[in-house]
Amino acid sequence: MTQAKSTSEKKRTPLSKKRLVAKALSIADAEGIGGLTMRKLATELGVKPMSIYYHVANKEEVIDAMVDAVFDEIDLGSIEGDWLVEARQRAELLRTSLNQHPWAVAFVNNRRQPGKATLAHHDWVIRSFREAGFSIAMTAHAFALIDAFVFGFVQTEVSLPFESTEETHEMAEEIIEQSDMSEYPYLMELAMGHVMQPDYQFADEFALGLDLILEGLALRKDL
Repeated sequence: MTQAKSTSEKKRTPLSKKRLVAKALSIADAEGIGGLTMRKLATELGVKPMSIYYHVANKEEVIDAMVDAVFDEIDLGSIEGDWLVEARQRAELLRTSLNQHPWAVAFVNNRRQPGKATLAHHDWVIRSFREAGFSIAMTAHAFALIDAFVFGFVQTEVSLPFESTEETHEMAEEIIEQSDMSEYPYLMELAMGHVMQPDYQFADEFALGLDLILEGLALRKDL
């Protein structure tokens, strides 16, 4: 009797937009955005498809809310320090979040109806640069440049056909064996002198790339 009551109560758990978005996130994280359909979302939630439309108008609204949820996960409130520290930490947090939700890379900048968390995130970034003395124009350049780097880097990370150093070396060796590398001496030099080194990790390129961008912005901050 207790078990039957428990099952009944579980079935009566009310559907909310928050619950709907959380389930949509888990589907997209596991299967990509292509695996997310309104019918699948309803099935995973244990409701009829039409029930979803009491909370969202369409799939686009679901994606809007999902993107906003991704930005809401990025805790900027604990970041303190000068603009260089803030910019670095924010870029690292954004990269971490996008790696956890790789489908989001293609959607974070193309939403026509951004949510409150998204707008608050962008406002925080702009404030950080403006209060550091960046002009409006240089703030826009800095914002765009850092985000383009982070999004592009994550897109590369999630699409690489290898994960570990061992897999990287195996792939490089396979390419070398299948090709006449004498025709590509500089590529061979880079492969042997960098990629094939025992401590090589593509992820390490992120810190250096971000350093170069921030150093360049520091030189032009007052322009």
